[in-house]
Amino acid sequence: MAQRRRWAGAVMRGAFEAAGGAPGRSGACPCAQFHMLAPSPVSTPPSQLLPLWQGRTPDSRRYVSSVLKALRQVNFQEPPAPWRQFPTKGQVFEEKVEVGMETVTFETGKLAQFASGAVVLGMGDTRVLVTAVADHSVDERRDFLPLQVDYRERQYAQGKIPNTFMRREGAPKERELLCSRLIDRSIRPLFPKGFFYDTQIMANVICSDGDQDPDVLSVNAASAALMISDIPWNGPVGCVRIGRVKGQLVVNPNMDDLTESDLNLVYSCTAEKTIMIETQAREITNEDYVAALHLAHAEAAKLIPAQISLAAQVKNQKRPLQALTVDPEVIEKVRVLAEDAIQSVMGNPAFGKFERGKSLSRIEEEVKGILESDGDEAAVKILPYAFDAVKKQILQRNIFEKGVRVDGRALHEVRDLYCEAGTYLPLHGSSLFSRGNTQVLCTVTMGAPDDAQKLDSLVGMSRKRFMVHYSFPPFSINEIGRLGGLNRREVGHGTLAEKALVALLPPEEDFPYSVRVTSECLASDGSSSMATVCGGSLALMDAGVPLREHVGAVSVGLVSVTDPSNGNITDYRILTDILGLEDHLGDMDFKIAGTRKGITAIQLDIKPAGIPLHIICEALEPARVGRSQIIDFMGQTICSPRDAQRENMPRSGTMTIHQDSIGRLIGPQGSNVKGIQRVTDARVSISEDGVVTIFARDQASFDQAKSMVEASVGKEVEVGNTYVAKVVAIKDFGAFMELDGGYQGLLHISEIAHQRIERVTDFLTLGQQLSVVCIGRDLRGNLKLSRK
Repeated sequence: MAQRRRWAGAVMRGAFEAAGGAPGRSGACPCAQFHMLAPSPVSTPPSQLLPLWQGRTPDSRRYVSSVLKALRQVNFQEPPAPWRQFPTKGQVFEEKVEVGMETVTFETGKLAQFASGAVVLGMGDTRVLVTAVADHSVDERRDFLPLQVDYRERQYAQGKIPNTFMRREGAPKERELLCSRLIDRSIRPLFPKGFFYDTQIMANVICSDGDQDPDVLSVNAASAALMISDIPWNGPVGCVRIGRVKGQLVVNPNMDDLTESDLNLVYSCTAEKTIMIETQAREITNEDYVAALHLAHAEAAKLIPAQISLAAQVKNQKRPLQALTVDPEVIEKVRVLAEDAIQSVMGNPAFGKFERGKSLSRIEEEVKGILESDGDEAAVKILPYAFDAVKKQILQRNIFEKGVRVDGRALHEVRDLYCEAGTYLPLHGSSLFSRGNTQVLCTVTMGAPDDAQKLDSLVGMSRKRFMVHYSFPPFSINEIGRLGGLNRREVGHGTLAEKALVALLPPEEDFPYSVRVTSECLASDGSSSMATVCGGSLALMDAGVPLREHVGAVSVGLVSVTDPSNGNITDYRILTDILGLEDHLGDMDFKIAGTRKGITAIQLDIKPAGIPLHIICEALEPARVGRSQIIDFMGQTICSPRDAQRENMPRSGTMTIHQDSIGRLIGPQGSNVKGIQRVTDARVSISEDGVVTIFARDQASFDQAKSMVEASVGKEVEVGNTYVAKVVAIKDFGAFMELDGGYQGLLHISEIAHQRIERVTDFLTLGQQLSVVCIGRDLRGNLKLSRK
């Protein structure tokens, strides 16, 4: 066997050398010569290996023959040409652009050169590295884009070590998930149809100066990374943040300006069209918001030429991709077979969500059976796309020609509403809100200031006292699913509702509670996140949280007709309060929340490669009208916060004690105050100036804690009040008295009686108790008492 292996090795070396490889051991042959994807492979002629055949025994010849047979299947080729031109070592390709008052820098070629695309984007002293990689093989059965976006903030970016047991960053935090969604929503619509390859975008904050939020930088860096990669993508996009400080719009405001701003608008766009919008505001009017959108588009568009220029320097080559197109003949065939049946379902308002879905699925199966019987395999393969196209045509025709939607409503008609407040009395606050078939149960739980969520982000707040948690269980759409950890969609919907409601929350100094709102989606047929806003507003008022007024929310959709030659919209209709089917077949989901006065939160998601800005601006008015109708209906259930608090509601209060009594209240090593908290289950905090704050889970717990604090230090002595005091020392000039709680004061000889006295002992004895009045304090703060 050893001899056979040596002969086989000789044959292999001869094959490599005959194929142009370097003489010597076979391992010296470049791996590229064995690449199996050669456009013009060169096979090694077996005749060149005959010298190795001569002089061998029959057994060895059979063994070598099998090796030669295997070698005939091996193809060799020259190394492929590089798909991207990298700079020489130590150099980078770089582009700079001025946006607002800051300089944005794109650079590539220095870091992560093996990634298909890698860009470092900088603003100030903040740097973000974003990479883009896509697989080269695809599952032929897949009909969607498996895009994975991961944004991470490492503590080293600000010179910190993670405060965890392992001193490592753990699972992604809520903010990281939200930033990942922001990137995803900005780039996903621009991938070409039919690109179903696994794709991953990774954003890593290398360093942060704490002045700029890295989320917007990551969106631009992801766009640039896709531009210089071999991944097919119809970008680039530009992304900016717009704030408004003291009435003036600010481009990419720093974190200090953002805390004073009443607008936080993140806007992504191509050169001509809007891609993504995310907004938090304090009741901004439609007119002011439109002005902010136009400024955002003008500034974001400045980032696009720099990315195009960067890609031109890199000289990237995009991988070939056969675009997914549906043959018009197949669409026509499906239309002829199914149009009438689909119209009978989509034109009948009596059908509910599931009845409509089951009927359409049955029609599609029948069409599939007919095509299979005709042997039209090509049509069967793209039937789902053709069937969706026919459904969309019928939806468009009903809306454009008849002005009627799937459920029979007019274009700007809101579905039937139902509200309850105080659904479950044991809870601090609760509500049930339904719009059409969408139903959510919202609850409110109030806690102490210490219950606020602690945040560990590179920028922004360190704590958050108002939280909205949204959950979407599978039974809400009659499905079975596995419940896991943080879900990106649930986190995103909850944060959107949180942004909408927090604008109406009173300041912390006026309302010191931490508040958690939960939303359980019980049934979903579109806009469950907007239902969460409405249900959350009802529950907050039911809990007695002093909101100025209700917050309403509605989702606006778009049905459009485009020119196939250029993709431009030639006609469109805006829909108020869209169904799930209208969201699926439509072009956008424009979620808008606010009060009658103005907007508090907005989120825009689209399906096509951009929507003109003027359509976005036009959609704001029907949304305002729709949410005003919803707010009016909510006001019929509860129009103001409840005055009478339930017995199980938490209570808080403050009392002031003398600084000399702080030690007695705390006790040795905190034993006294800890005992009070253990017995009453209340939280007692003491400030250096003597302000005691008590937070209890209910009124009984609060009263008990307050009584124990007063028993420990005594009631604070107030000037003019009468107290029972005991004589503890007698002097020639008066007597020292001790009040409840350990307070001591001086009863001067002139204040013992109305007449003049010679000796104190004629009127007082040690241990005697008598009533005294506090008449003030001396320069040192000591109590002055009187019997007069």
